Amino acid sequence: MEETNSRFLGEAPVGSLMQRYAIPCIISLLVGALYNIVDQIFIANATYLGSYGNAANMVVFPLTVIALAVAVMIGDGCCAYVSLSLGRKEPATAKRSVGNESLWLLSAA
Repeated sequence: MEETNSRFLGEAPVGSLMQRYAIPCIISLLVGALYNIVDQIFIANATYLGSYGNAANMVVFPLTVIALAVAVMIGDGCCAYVSLSLGRKEPATAKRSVGNESLWLLSAA
């Protein structure tokens, strides 16, 4: 049953698949950027923070983007490896890779 539901991933044109999966990703990144803009507005309007609050937020923002990039890199890499392992009918390898990824993320935190 699952095989017929996911068959379109191998048969559909790449352009339509990119639109189908890239647009939600782009929207989520735009929402994250909008969150930062609204955060800057609220910090600027706080009388006790003012420009120092904005400066602190702008110093920390690149660090949060880097942390997000590393987390997405590890998570997406693990997802791809799990998909490949399950496609090769190797569930033990998939389980081990999820365990390794989880330990890696917990040790990095």
